[in-house]
Amino acid sequence: MPILKSLRDGLSRTAQQWGSRISEILEPVAPPGLPAPASPETLEELEELLLEADVGVTATERIIQSLESRRRAGELSGSLREALKQQILGVLRSVVSPAPDGTRPRVILIVGVNGTGKTTTVGKLANLLRAGGHRPLVCAADTFRAAAVDQLVVWAERANVDLVKAVAGADPASVVYDAVQAGRARDRDVVLVDTAGRLHTRVNLMGELEKIRRVVSKEVEGAPHEVLLVLDATVGQNGLMQARQFVESAGVTGIVLTKLDGTAKGGIAVAIAAELRVPIQYVGVGEGLDDLLPFSADEYVEGLFASQW
Repeated sequence: MPILKSLRDGLSRTAQQWGSRISEILEPVAPPGLPAPASPETLEELEELLLEADVGVTATERIIQSLESRRRAGELSGSLREALKQQILGVLRSVVSPAPDGTRPRVILIVGVNGTGKTTTVGKLANLLRAGGHRPLVCAADTFRAAAVDQLVVWAERANVDLVKAVAGADPASVVYDAVQAGRARDRDVVLVDTAGRLHTRVNLMGELEKIRRVVSKEVEGAPHEVLLVLDATVGQNGLMQARQFVESAGVTGIVLTKLDGTAKGGIAVAIAAELRVPIQYVGVGEGLDDLLPFSADEYVEGLFASQW
């Protein structure tokens, strides 16, 4: 399935609600077939819409202030819908991911709280990387929860990738060390590490994560090369609060936004870009093995505006 169609399907709940509200705001003030005029009242209603869609205060203020400045300058004579679309796109494009430096194996830590889809994301990401020509190896470093290891075994088999695991209660850093060594020996170019679900307030788990970072940094130059935080799109602004703490304490370099298909508030991606200044790397739009997609600002906005627009 093409990425754009998958994103449109995943964003359908948001787009449907979004499109309906846009029509309510703009159609009463515009003759059929003509662009809606921008007015202070219209922009105020658009501001409410953005906040309802979990775009967040920071991004919403930035977007509305820009539209208001253009209105005052007489630069909103065209479609207000298109102007809003371009403003949202601008926020998302303002945060970009750095290009990989070519180090092998590339070590990627997957972090987040339990319940966000972290372990399933590891399996889906392994499948996506393998389909893209990479040779990933998965490391089950969540040794505190036997169910997490069992779950990852299933996903690794479905993705047809190697898995390194240990007995329950083993030292996670030791498991990661073994995985890096196995990655080298088997000529794997990416090692995906599923870490224990943790909250930023759990000092022992955050300390364990720091230990993992120290171990891999000694084994591979520049490792970990990425720290991806898995966020559940359905929890909205609460997830954003958690994310801030992870960014500060865990060195997060990218976001994986899961369960995008399960919410009508898909604007949370815009809030992440504006408030966290961390790029969204992937989005989850379903439960299937192929339902993890590389994030594209352009395709995301097309999906967001696709329904009635």
